[in-house]
Amino acid sequence: MTEAPFSHLQTLPSWLLGRAGALAHRLVAEALAEEGCRMGHHAVLCAVAEFGPLAQADLSRSVRIDPKDMVGILNDLQAKGLVLRGKDPHDARKNAIALAPAGAELLARLQARGDAANEELLAPLAPDERARLLALAAKVIEGRV
Repeated sequence: MTEAPFSHLQTLPSWLLGRAGALAHRLVAEALAEEGCRMGHHAVLCAVAEFGPLAQADLSRSVRIDPKDMVGILNDLQAKGLVLRGKDPHDARKNAIALAPAGAELLARLQARGDAANEELLAPLAPDERARLLALAAKVIEGRV
């Protein structure tokens, strides 16, 4: 006798990883929202903090956000005083995005909230299981990139 279709579906890696991913996304998104931030905003702040100042096009590529969407994200962040737009020192035709002091302060709070959300996500796992899960997930991703 074959397995029932929905029961079979629920055993597929794509189903399980998708459900885990959706849970992870929801937990982190809710945590970031407590600071009035969305996931795209957080990714941009992280990239600018680590690699900035960055040309806007380079920033879009590094965080894999469409350039049209990046404009809106940067407008939001600039309006809140979290990033600074200035001329790129290497090419005056381009904007360079830098982290403002308020952006650095927010980023520290976001990191703490994100870490707590990820801790909640992985709470059912023992430390060795967490390490194994992360290593295996990275291996799956690296094998497809």
